Amino acid sequence: MLASLGVAARLAAAGWRLARADALLPRELRALYPPALHRISRLAGLLAGPAARRGRPGERLARCLEGMGPVAIKLGQLLSTRADIFGAEFAQDLARLKDRLEPFPTETALKEIAASLGRPAEDLFAEFGPPVAAASLAQAHPARLKDGRRVAVKVLRPGIERRVEADARVMGLAAGLAERFAPDAKRLEPRTLAASVIESVRRELDLRLEAAGADELGAIMARDGYMSAPAVVWDGVGRRVLTLEWARGMPLSDPASLVADGVDRQALATGLIRAFLAQALDHGVFHADLHEGNLFVSAPDRIEAVDFGIVGRLGPEQRRYLAEILWGFLQRDYERVARVHFEAGYVPARHAVGDFAQALRAVGEPIFGRTARDVSMSRVLIQLFEITGQFDMHLRPELVLLQKTMMTAEGVARSIWPDLDIWTAADPVVRRWMTRELSPAARLTRLGEQAGRILSRLSALADPPPPCPPPRGPRAAVILAGSALAVALAALILAASAL
Repeated sequence: MLASLGVAARLAAAGWRLARADALLPRELRALYPPALHRISRLAGLLAGPAARRGRPGERLARCLEGMGPVAIKLGQLLSTRADIFGAEFAQDLARLKDRLEPFPTETALKEIAASLGRPAEDLFAEFGPPVAAASLAQAHPARLKDGRRVAVKVLRPGIERRVEADARVMGLAAGLAERFAPDAKRLEPRTLAASVIESVRRELDLRLEAAGADELGAIMARDGYMSAPAVVWDGVGRRVLTLEWARGMPLSDPASLVADGVDRQALATGLIRAFLAQALDHGVFHADLHEGNLFVSAPDRIEAVDFGIVGRLGPEQRRYLAEILWGFLQRDYERVARVHFEAGYVPARHAVGDFAQALRAVGEPIFGRTARDVSMSRVLIQLFEITGQFDMHLRPELVLLQKTMMTAEGVARSIWPDLDIWTAADPVVRRWMTRELSPAARLTRLGEQAGRILSRLSALADPPPPCPPPRGPRAAVILAGSALAVALAALILAASAL
């Protein structure tokens, strides 16, 4: 009971803070509220303080969330992907959320390292400097190994796990209340969104997982060459400690990085888009936090990524859907894009494919032959999500990180080279995937794999359970003939669908 009251009290405190900043039901949006919310917004406006007069609604909300801790920050970052619900400007304001906080003492970090690695930090590091960056979950220190290599050491904040779990309970209560009392919020699926946020933050609390993500993505990036990752120093990895080789180049968050001698800004922007798409389409694993603070650049067009706490994954089917949707837009084949949405289950079958294709044409046709200065991939996605909302497309948990990362990567690429044509940059990667995965040879390969799985399942079904003796004579011939016929029919059906 006391625990529940504590959670409710923390939620009330968060509501009070949001009301004081006029970030809960902002006055600028009152014309859009139904009558009940309109009245509540006016009442909440009586509580507004000085913070309510500073900035747009999204900026005020971002400031509030930034002060509420890691789970609230992550919530704001994910809400920034739902421009279809909140509007483009509001989403962009939330997308700028940062979590730069005061660092904790270096002596505390050294104690955390010793406890996590089971030995004093002096056994591994010849030098260990004060923190250079401090976020809500962890902070980073420059250091040098005994062998002379320069490294970055990430250390979790003491007691952060308890804070995250307390925040998770508050968010769970808020999501339940929103789903129950705010019918208009159901399309956002508050419980699903809250679960995604909480799970994402919990994964970031085990730095061994981040080390594994850095190692995996480093190997993937090396195959394509569009991006790279610092090597993991496994001797310096523990649950609460992560050691990576020092990233080469200048942080992209520093404006000087783009005016350094020899830097090709257009090639950098193109490489960033292709790096993300190659990771997502070719490998189904992608760096899901590609903002400027996590990217280092050097001449002429080298990009090195850090911070692998959030890794996105797509299964083979999701990758195929994504590639076919992008390819359909590139080819202006809106009927195909519509069919993929229905096949994937993104749009309910009660709607007509032709109607949806018509709506997609309204999004696609205005963009062709125009540069990113005039129209962006993220704006196309926003319009696409608005239209899919009209066709009852709800939040897809497996696509949340993909949407967020695609919009972030596109925004960063535009900041590097405003005239970049995002669709031209994406074309070679998407075309390569389509040629490889949807060619007749690839279809036959998948057909063989599917037939093999069907044969294996049929064989398992045909095997009589012990202790019954196996069939003999005419009965055995009938079973074998039936199995062969079933396999042949299955192969024909698969062949027809593949072609």
